[in-house]
Amino acid sequence: MSLAQLIQTFQSGALSHDAFFSEIDRVLATDRVNVARLREVLDRTQTTHPLPDAVYTEVLQHIERFHDSAAPASDETRIQEGTAQTVAHPGVPPGGDALADGERVKGIGDTLNGRFVLEECLGVGGMGTVYKALDLRKLEASDRKPHIAIKVLNVQFRGKPTSLIALQREARKAQTLAHRNIVTVYDFDRDGPLVYLTMEYLSGKPLSKVLRAPGFAGLPLDAALPIVAGMGQALAYAHERGFVHCDFKPANVFLTDGGEVKVIDFGIARVFQRRDEDPDVTVFDPATLGGITPAYASPEMFEHREPDPRDDVYALACVTYELLTGRHPFNRLSATQARSENLRAERPPGLDRTQWRTLNAALSFDRATRTPSVQAFLEGMRVLERASPMPSARVAAIGACAAAVVAVAWYGYQALSRPGGERHPEASPLAQSSATAGNPGGAAGSAPVASVQPAPAAPNNAVSSTPPAVSLPSVLTALAGIPCSALDASVRDRALQVRGYLDGGAGIAKLRAALGGIPGAQTASLDVQPVESQNCEVVNAFAPYWKSNRAAAHRASIRTKPPDATLTEDNPLVIDITTPAFNSYVYVDYYVLNGSVVHLVPSSHERDNQAPPDYAATIGSMGDWVIGRPFGTEMVVLVVTPAPLFDTVRPPSEPRAAYLAAVGQRLKQFEATYGADRVAADFMQITTHAGHP
Repeated sequence: MSLAQLIQTFQSGALSHDAFFSEIDRVLATDRVNVARLREVLDRTQTTHPLPDAVYTEVLQHIERFHDSAAPASDETRIQEGTAQTVAHPGVPPGGDALADGERVKGIGDTLNGRFVLEECLGVGGMGTVYKALDLRKLEASDRKPHIAIKVLNVQFRGKPTSLIALQREARKAQTLAHRNIVTVYDFDRDGPLVYLTMEYLSGKPLSKVLRAPGFAGLPLDAALPIVAGMGQALAYAHERGFVHCDFKPANVFLTDGGEVKVIDFGIARVFQRRDEDPDVTVFDPATLGGITPAYASPEMFEHREPDPRDDVYALACVTYELLTGRHPFNRLSATQARSENLRAERPPGLDRTQWRTLNAALSFDRATRTPSVQAFLEGMRVLERASPMPSARVAAIGACAAAVVAVAWYGYQALSRPGGERHPEASPLAQSSATAGNPGGAAGSAPVASVQPAPAAPNNAVSSTPPAVSLPSVLTALAGIPCSALDASVRDRALQVRGYLDGGAGIAKLRAALGGIPGAQTASLDVQPVESQNCEVVNAFAPYWKSNRAAAHRASIRTKPPDATLTEDNPLVIDITTPAFNSYVYVDYYVLNGSVVHLVPSSHERDNQAPPDYAATIGSMGDWVIGRPFGTEMVVLVVTPAPLFDTVRPPSEPRAAYLAAVGQRLKQFEATYGADRVAADFMQITTHAGHP
C-alpha cells in the first residue's frame, strides 16, 4: 500500500493510530523508498486532504528517521560516504531527527518566525525542502504578490556541524552570482533549531520534469538551443567569478512560465580560484558535505579532485544530450562506470560535424581532452548565434506546468524589491538623506522642471516671415563648452529648444552667451533645471552618457514616486527605472550632501542588476530607504552598461571623488569597446523637507 493510500485508509477510520504508524514503519524498513518522493507525497496530500497537525508531524518524523542512505535511482543529490561529518546527539538514533525533545518538525500550516506561513510543498532537494509561503508582512503592505518560497534545511543536514554555515554560504553565493539565468536567494534565517532560505516564488517547472515526461524523445535543435544558451551562460558567468556549480543536473535547471531559464541551487558550489583570498575556505568547505549526483558528475568528482569548470562542462553536455535525444548519453550510468565499460555516446540527429565534435569532447571522461570551457562549448555548439529568446509558450508546449521556486532576477520581469521589505539603516545612509526629482525632457508623467524663459530677442527692423535657420551642430558644440551642465538641443519647426541641467549660479548667463553668436539661437526655448554646486562634479562625470542616452530611440530613465517629487521626512524613497533597447547592467547611486555616494543597485538590498531590453522596474517600494536629516538637494544617478562595471559589489557607501574616478575610467573603456550608444545615464535631483511637527 502506498503512502497516499495509507493516509486515505487512516482518514477513513479503517486504521488505528498505532496500526497506521506501524504500517508506515514497515513500508519504510522493507522497501527503503526515496525520502524526497515520500515528502512530496505527504505534503501534496496535506495540501488537499490534511491530516491533523500532530499526525502530520509524526509522519514527517518517521519518514526522516528512515532516510535512505543508498545512492538514489533519481537525480537526488547523494552524500558521498566517507566525506560527510556526523555528530552524535544524545537520545537521537543515527540519521534521525536532531530536534530537541518535544519540539515538533514544522510543515504545511506552520509559521516561521511569526511571519512566513508554509502553504504548499514545492519539492525536496539534496539540502532541503522547498515550500510556497505567505509573507504576512507583504500581505499587510498590500503587496500584489505576497508569496515567497522558503527552503527549509533537511533534518539530516541539521545534524551536521557545518549545515548552518552551508546554508548561509548558499545564500551569499546566490547573491554574489547575480545573473539573469541564475536564481537569487534573498536571505537566510532560523526559527529555533530550524534554518531556512527565503526566495521569490514563481510558477514553472524543473527541466527534469520535461526530460522525464512520458514519451519525451528530445527537442528539435532550434527549440533546445535557447535552453542550452541559458544554462551555459549561467555557468560561464559563475566560472568567471571563480565558482563551479559541482551539482549541475536537470533538476537544478528551472523553466519559468515566462519562458526564462534559471540555474538553481549553488548549495555545494566550490571556489576554484583565489582560494587564498576567500575567508570561507579556512572555516567551511562544501566538499565536506560530499554532494554529488552520479549520472552527471565527472570522473574527477568521484575521485575527490579539486573542482574545475570542466566538471560543469561534463554535466552540461549530459543535460544537453538528454535535451536533444530524450536519453542520457551513458544510460544514466555514472562516469566512472561508463568509463570502465568503455561506453561511447551516439551522435544525436541534427548536429553538424562541428557541433557533434564539441558535444562529444565535452562528454570526455578525461579533463585534459574535455572541451575546456562552457564558452567554448557554446561556441562549438553554435548556440549563441542561433538561439533566440524562448517564447512563453515553449514551456506549456512541452509539458504541463508545475509550481516551483526560483529567486527572480530582473530578467524574470518582476519589480525590484527586498523580500519582506525590511530596511537596514546601518547599510543605508539614505536614512539620513533626502529627495525631489526633476528630469528635463522626460517622458509623460515625469517630474515638472523649471522652465527658464529666454532673454527677449533684440529688436529687428527687418521684416521676415520665417526665423533664420539654426545650425544644430553649432548649437551642440557651444553647449558642450558650458561647465557644470548636461544639455541637449533639438529643432522643431525652425524653433530651437534646449533641455537639461545647468549650473544654478551663472549657468543661465553662460548659456545665453554661448547661444548669442549663433544665428537663430537667441530665441531658443530653455527648459533646464538648475544644478546645486555640490552636484556639478556628478553632472560633469555623466553628461556625455546622458547626451547619448537622449539621442537613443529607447532611453534609460529614472524617476521618483510621486511624480511631483516632493518628499518629506520619513517618506520612502521609491524610484522607477526603465532600461534602453539592449541587455544591460543597471547601477543606481545616491550622491549625498556629505560628499559620499550610496549604492542602491547593486547593494545589499538589490543585488541583481541585470535587465533585458526596454525593461521597467521599481525599487524602494517596500521602504528600503526613507527620507531623513539633513535636508537639502542631492542627486540620484542611473548608469546602464553592456557589461559589469566592477567584479564585486561595492561597499554600501564610499567617497564620491574616488568612485567617480573609478567609474569614469570604466565608462571610457566601455565606450571604446562597445560604442557610445551602449552606455547610458540619467539624473534626477532630489530635495527633501522636514516633516510637520
